Amino acid sequence: MPVTVARPRELRGEIIAPGDKSVSHRAIMLNALSHTGTARITNFSPGADCTSTVEIFRALGVDIARESGRDGMGDSLTVRGVGLNGLQEPADVLDAGNSGTTTRLTSGILAGRNIVTILTGDDSLKSRPMGRVVDPLRKMGAEITGRAGGTLAPLVFYGGSLKGTSYQMPVASAQLKSCLLLAGLRADGVTSITQPAESRDHTERMFSAMGVKLAKNGLELTLEPSDLETVDIEIPGDISSAAFWMIAGICHPNAELLVRNVGINPTRAGIITLLQQMGADLKLVDQREVAGEPVADVLVKSSQLKGVELSGDIVPLLIDEIPVIAVAAALAEGTTTIRDAAELRVKESDRISASVSWMKGAGIDVTATDDGMVVIGGGSIGGGQFQSYDDHRLAMSLGIAGLVSDEPITILDPDVAGISYPGFWKTVERFGGLVG
Repeated sequence: MPVTVARPRELRGEIIAPGDKSVSHRAIMLNALSHTGTARITNFSPGADCTSTVEIFRALGVDIARESGRDGMGDSLTVRGVGLNGLQEPADVLDAGNSGTTTRLTSGILAGRNIVTILTGDDSLKSRPMGRVVDPLRKMGAEITGRAGGTLAPLVFYGGSLKGTSYQMPVASAQLKSCLLLAGLRADGVTSITQPAESRDHTERMFSAMGVKLAKNGLELTLEPSDLETVDIEIPGDISSAAFWMIAGICHPNAELLVRNVGINPTRAGIITLLQQMGADLKLVDQREVAGEPVADVLVKSSQLKGVELSGDIVPLLIDEIPVIAVAAALAEGTTTIRDAAELRVKESDRISASVSWMKGAGIDVTATDDGMVVIGGGSIGGGQFQSYDDHRLAMSLGIAGLVSDEPITILDPDVAGISYPGFWKTVERFGGLVG
């Protein structure tokens, strides 16, 4: 059912960011492969993507108990590890839903196991490229087939004997890096991976906490086959979810928001750096460390933003936030140029085309490029009815646009936000943004 969002008179209050998706996925996967006992995971992401990971590992024989949190916020889970070699052959196809992280990381876990598994997902997932993980896994010895020569899901894993590899990554991708590291845990010999640029390092941090023999030298990672020790994990708040409220508070003309419990891992915190470069009134409060991850509360206030160029090494550190960054760019003085973000074209939707489409419909001066967009800011955001193309980040970006626009914005397919942030629309409603 469509929702309509209009700018309230003010945006003031506190928000608790839901559990980080990236850390939640890894907390389940790595503790499932641990061999020393039962882990407790708190503030686990309540979204559909992370639920797909839970259900897949249950189907692989892992005992996972789950208690729901309140108001769509973090859940509590216990995971009884089965060890690196303890996964069971599932009775049915494994369904990753809409989750590319689930698919690509699980591929590294399933590769080389002496069981037959089929991994699939929804229509969007089945259109996303999988060759980037399948090709190097095959070079390690995995036997994998799939649609279009193994470049598209469904993917079928037949086992194979894995050998360590030396691999130069073609793109800075945490999913590809993590996939190969997970495969390397059971490989014969050392696995060495060289990144073209830094990408999120949650896997490396969790490996370190769980006793894995992993060394880092600049952009090179060297992994020795290792067992995993069980660890309890408190999931920090998801900075990608928090980013929506940072931008809402910065762009609304009468706002002060405190977003609590935000993970500020340097490989994820590009959004904070960028907003500060744009002139945002943004402060980090009560910085601390939780389960090896840096965390802070983020205080934002109404700000006068200026356009910037967004390109280069910072792009992988905020790639998921670019759809809502475009909202800020529309209201900033001057031109914002986004480059080196071609990865957006193979996300849940073509996020470049989808973002430019709604922005033009709302009267924003924006032009798409092959790897990004150019936004002429300084104007206002008009109203209208727009689709999110079944993309959760597009739906929520439209919601934030409605909170700061001159006219109401109607989102025709809002429920897709539940993939990553089930409580999003309730929070919009709490701030008086829902109308009609």
